[in-house]
Amino acid sequence: MFYRLAFELAMAIFESSKRFPPEERFALTTQIRRSSRSVCLNLREAWAKRRYEAHFISKLTDSDGENSETDSSLDFARDCEYISADEHQALTAKCAEIGRMLGRMLKKSQSFLIAEC
Repeated sequence: MFYRLAFELAMAIFESSKRFPPEERFALTTQIRRSSRSVCLNLREAWAKRRYEAHFISKLTDSDGENSETDSSLDFARDCEYISADEHQALTAKCAEIGRMLGRMLKKSQSFLIAEC
């Protein structure tokens, strides 16, 4: 479920960013797409590294940082009037939920680890 929420957020941001002005193509558009996708990618990588606690936590921490970056980029998009206040609220609510989920995973990282064979 968690990965699915992060994936849905990245796809919603992709769709929203299609409406950003051309001058943002190599700035905010690229940045927000990259950071939102990185949440998913780092989460997937963390899951693959559950045998190694330090690597698992590192990737979860990276995912959390990318999620925060995405949230900040959404603030820029709203203030530049690229997205509406309602759209901003909906997207940042998903960022907040993802952040809470990541926080819980980080606090209980031991419960997600798998034993080495």
